[in-house]
Amino acid sequence: MKLVLNDHIFFEFVPFDDINFDQEGNMIENPEALMIHEVEEGKDYAILISTSAGAWRYMIGDTVRFTDKERCEIIITGRTKHFLSLVGEHLSVDNMNRAVQMVSEELNVSIPEFTVAGVPHGLFFGHHWYVACDEKVDTTILTAKIDSCLKELNDDYAVERNSALKEVFLTVLPESSFMEFMRLKGKIGGQHKFPRVMKGKMLEEWQTFIEKGHI
Repeated sequence: MKLVLNDHIFFEFVPFDDINFDQEGNMIENPEALMIHEVEEGKDYAILISTSAGAWRYMIGDTVRFTDKERCEIIITGRTKHFLSLVGEHLSVDNMNRAVQMVSEELNVSIPEFTVAGVPHGLFFGHHWYVACDEKVDTTILTAKIDSCLKELNDDYAVERNSALKEVFLTVLPESSFMEFMRLKGKIGGQHKFPRVMKGKMLEEWQTFIEKGHI
């Protein structure tokens, strides 16, 4: 996509990092905000917009990455609330989607849904993946391959896997479990998507749902 910069919209770009956002994806009170000439290609930013209609530094919630700064071309890499960064791994939905796609193609299995949660692991942390797959799949192999792909896609993740991010857990569930959870939440339909990152109350509800045997 290409940003339109001459149509009464003023854009600011907040680096999406641990300095400007907390672990829940909330922006700090006085973030570092860059103008278009200050951004860099290959980095993730949250967008603030101000308009002549009265909007003032409104954060749209998407994170973007510049692929061509000269042409102001961007791709959407996720949502500010849908990143996972417990210890600085900066795992984006884009990273997750690509890793799952790579692994599903390699293993020749269909993975229509998944979600990831950050969990305590001893004195450190881990990631717990919940993956929808109605085919026979080796959980150990699937876990190792997703982990390996994420290391290739995300340097920060690779570093933290040798540091504070000590373990990756994975639970395989039928696709119907994901659909039933959404049905119980009243979120059935094409306009609703299963969250790729589980946090807070939603994670508690999901874990309770699984523990009650909805699989």
